[in-house]
Amino acid sequence: MAALSRLPLTALLALSFLCPAPTTAQDVPASPETIAAQELFWSYDRSPPVYPSRKFPQARLLSHSKSTHTSFCTPTAEATGTGDWAPAYAYAADLVGQMTNEEKQNLTFGFTTTANGCSGTSGSALRVGFPGLCLNDGPAGVRATELVSGFASGISVAASWNRDLAKARGQAIGRESKAKGVNVWLGPVMGPLGRTVLGGRNWEGFSVDPYLCGVLNADTVVGVQENVAVSAKHYIGNEQETNRNPTAILGNASVSSNIDDKTMHELYLWPFQDVVKAGAGTVMCSYNRVNNSYGCQNSKTLNGLLKDELGFQGFVVSDWFAQHTGVASADAGLDMAMPDSEYWDGNLTIAVENGTLAQSRLDDMAKRIVATWYKLAHFEPGTGVPYSLVAPHDNQKVSALSPDSKDTIYQGAVEGHVLVKNTNNALPLKSPQIVSLFGYDGPAPAAENVNSKWSGGYNSVNMSAEVLATLFTGNLTDEDIPQAAYAGTLISGGGSGAVTPAYLSSPYDAFAQRAWEDSTQLFWDFISQNPSVEAGSDACIVLINAFATEGFDRTRLTDAYSDTLVANVAANCTNTIVVIHNAGIRLVDAWIEHPNVTAVLYAHLPGQDSGRALAALVYGDAAPSGKLPYTVAKRAADYGALYAPVRADNTSNYYTQADFAEGVFLDYRYFEKEGIEPRFPFGFGLSYAAFEYANLSAALLPSVGPSPPEEAPAGAIVEGGLESLWETLATVSASVTNAGAEHAAAEVVQLYVGIPHDAATTPAKQLRGFAKVPLQPGESGEVSFPLTRRDLSVWDVESQGWVLPRGEFKVYVAASVEDVRLTGSFVVG
Repeated sequence: MAALSRLPLTALLALSFLCPAPTTAQDVPASPETIAAQELFWSYDRSPPVYPSRKFPQARLLSHSKSTHTSFCTPTAEATGTGDWAPAYAYAADLVGQMTNEEKQNLTFGFTTTANGCSGTSGSALRVGFPGLCLNDGPAGVRATELVSGFASGISVAASWNRDLAKARGQAIGRESKAKGVNVWLGPVMGPLGRTVLGGRNWEGFSVDPYLCGVLNADTVVGVQENVAVSAKHYIGNEQETNRNPTAILGNASVSSNIDDKTMHELYLWPFQDVVKAGAGTVMCSYNRVNNSYGCQNSKTLNGLLKDELGFQGFVVSDWFAQHTGVASADAGLDMAMPDSEYWDGNLTIAVENGTLAQSRLDDMAKRIVATWYKLAHFEPGTGVPYSLVAPHDNQKVSALSPDSKDTIYQGAVEGHVLVKNTNNALPLKSPQIVSLFGYDGPAPAAENVNSKWSGGYNSVNMSAEVLATLFTGNLTDEDIPQAAYAGTLISGGGSGAVTPAYLSSPYDAFAQRAWEDSTQLFWDFISQNPSVEAGSDACIVLINAFATEGFDRTRLTDAYSDTLVANVAANCTNTIVVIHNAGIRLVDAWIEHPNVTAVLYAHLPGQDSGRALAALVYGDAAPSGKLPYTVAKRAADYGALYAPVRADNTSNYYTQADFAEGVFLDYRYFEKEGIEPRFPFGFGLSYAAFEYANLSAALLPSVGPSPPEEAPAGAIVEGGLESLWETLATVSASVTNAGAEHAAAEVVQLYVGIPHDAATTPAKQLRGFAKVPLQPGESGEVSFPLTRRDLSVWDVESQGWVLPRGEFKVYVAASVEDVRLTGSFVVG
């Protein structure tokens, strides 16, 4: 989730745990006998067991099918303090060695306290000097408290394609977290990756592409962990909100993400591998089942993949209320339960005493927690996070705001905008005398005050807190779910990933300021769907949005009200510019080809500097440099089976099965495989400048020779997995030139690789590099992309390892996945 603060929104999301999705005609209660029978059928012998110090058949194929190849292995799962974790583990071993089992147990779950307002507070061992941890949302700042910033959301950072910005944003968030006494910042987001196009939380993460997602998340981790620990989430296969949790009323279990071994490694595990390599301190396990075993008690994913294969050294924390068993979840690899634990409180010590839980496992849980605290967040918890903002709290009134973060916040807002249409260079505006603003997304919400709507990012949603509560009852239809936030400009999505900004620069505020500076006229109408248009307007800017939130999935990629508003303005204004603040993909074919719609900006979720950034782009003080981190289709049907979430009904026997049968073919990989022409392809974005590409070079490194080993050489397991996977085997380089004469601008140069392997299971192009190059008019720059063994390999389910294929590797240096500027290749013999 993680938590949604102490405010009433917590109660709303508690309802979503019971009925987290719209009801359907098939939703009828199952009998206890049916539920029991289906539990036995679905929940056993599907996800292979991987337990410390126990010998079990190790399945080579992750699948919901019971048919698997097996071999015996003895996993370790116990952390040893590899690499730069060694000092922390030496400290932890000494401190935990001084603890009683009761104290060790106390570290492993959260508890309710009024001492602070953290999303979660872990237990302490004060006798030996361990104060416990404050865990707080994330993932776009420090949520639900005062004197903190509202950063651009993940979708905006992804659209920036800027690694330096991702790291700087992480550094700023880390500084604010530490200032408030937050030991563990609950972010960044790798799951959902974005498989379900209507997914309610896709906007929290960086991209549906695993490479882009992994790189930007790793950069974020490095930045944040200069000050506090991250919690990389939601691990793993958490690709829809619908039925993410068991429904007590209907008897449905959490949806099961059924993922085969190859797809797991090449797609969903990929970005988690990147953040583990970056040193992530904690990983949050998810609500959903994976191959019918709950994410927080799945020994294959937690012990087998995360802790053994990837060498993860930190601790695993549950999403809030995602623990469903006691000893089973501990043995499977869960180290900390949040926000509390009816299963572990008072029971882990008993389990050790009677032999059902190994002493070494309890010790490992405690050491992982202490080592993470010592290495990354060695300070007192919750010192600047008041329990209640409406009660006196002078002793916790701590400002985390800093002028050092201002440029990062602003750049995050600017660079997340993607220009997708600009007929006859309608943008930037050229000394306009009259600008007219239309649409509900123009002004700030009427209230930005401490309440449940504020803490959950719902201030722009046009309903009261009482009506908003009905969204989480499950007793609603698709038509009840808001597709847009009609009560003001949208700067983030809703739920635990929302922002609670220090201020809000709305589009109206910024354009009014510009009118004052330029001595020009501004007209506006933020109420009418069919507004009057001042005939002398040099430009009409229509501001709409697309809303999404934790708790339920979207039901459409358009909304009729907004599309009609755009058409009505365009009918009366020959220079209509559309700005969409979108929490996910938003289709535009209802009006994109209208001759009077001259420019379109996907503005995404820019955070508190939203209006200031938009005005800078529209007036040409900054040039658009964003690129789409997803594919925009012409019609919803083009997304195929991945458009909507799987829903529970009688045919699923109350154990809803989401079969990831598409394998690795998501988004642009799917569109290219099926030959579907998108409206705007992955990686697409216009600029005020034009760019030319040249001087392609692609080759294996001389040091590796023409025939590097097919299988990754054996060696140490480091953070991020087998060490040889990170060896650079090849490089690709090129040059790019700003061929324009007027605007300084930045170009995102993208590298796609075609791996010579079975076309049925391997995409024709896969993103394997990108670089953002700022250039003055006429200036050229060089880009170079190192390609690691992992970048060039495929996962082999038989050998259970990464394999480097033989043959010609094609390289595509491109401005988008479809706009390939340079093509080359190299051969692995």
